Amino acid sequence: MRRRTFIAAAGVAVPVHLLAALDDALVILPSPTAAPTTANVTSRLARARALFDSGDLPQLVALLPQVIAAAHANADDGVPDGHVRLAACYDLATEALNKIGRSTASRITADRATAYARMSGSPIAMAAAARSLGIVLRHEGRHRVADRVTLQAAATVEATGLTTPAQAATYAQMLCTCAYNAAQAGDRDRALEMIIEAERAAARLPAHPATGQPFVVTPAHVALYRVGVHWSLGDPGAALHAGRDLHASQFSTPERRGRLHTDLARAWWQCGKPEQAAHALLAAYQHAPGEIRERPSIRAIVTQLAARHPQVAGVRRLVAAVGYVSSH
Repeated sequence: MRRRTFIAAAGVAVPVHLLAALDDALVILPSPTAAPTTANVTSRLARARALFDSGDLPQLVALLPQVIAAAHANADDGVPDGHVRLAACYDLATEALNKIGRSTASRITADRATAYARMSGSPIAMAAAARSLGIVLRHEGRHRVADRVTLQAAATVEATGLTTPAQAATYAQMLCTCAYNAAQAGDRDRALEMIIEAERAAARLPAHPATGQPFVVTPAHVALYRVGVHWSLGDPGAALHAGRDLHASQFSTPERRGRLHTDLARAWWQCGKPEQAAHALLAAYQHAPGEIRERPSIRAIVTQLAARHPQVAGVRRLVAAVGYVSSH
């Protein structure tokens, strides 16, 4: 009974049967429902990424078994870059599973992303997989290991000479990730050093990124990471200052726009400002409901707002939006 109440309180929108189907696919792959050509795999992967970017995690989880199955068949046929696409599928699965708190499954997908990226020999694919693995390690509380994993990947990308826009953007992204990991590990000096270097790297990138590259990094993108670095270091005032000029129109996907507001909500909550935190979470919900409903750390703030500040402006609307039900 308590478990059922917790699920209701969490507002989990991904049906259990879809999660079970994905878990099963990680054990026994389903047969691809379409020819596993490069075009089909690329198209399905792009569709899956679009679902993630829009915050539609239920549809993404439903699609992932077939995306992964097709990518495996494509790679098994020895198609060029097949392992790059396969690693990218597992990267995406890892990001989605982490958002909904499926830690065991996300560790499986992160390990597979790492293995297939190494098989591909692509420094960009290896960096993307290291980022995914780092996310999992952070969620396991292994912040320093996550830090080392992403630092090594950043060095691997830097060793390419950064001669292409995709390599340069990947390097900038890895610097952002390294800064955030260092902050989560409590290493203030290196976190700030890395985010400054990320800002420099982002400033050198083309104004209009090429389509198809795995990471799109802009100055606003790095500024949002700076917000995360500061609240991770326990400095919400600096986080809010870093985010003072950021606005949703600077981010191209609902997921990133939602993340902007959830990160600001974390800072407001650390400042002891429940009303501002509630309004930031409502703004996040308007852009990407899954950022509120699916992420355990954000649900925890909603739970605490409902328990401690039920009369504060915005809290009732937030509770109604996410379907919060007390577990006590």
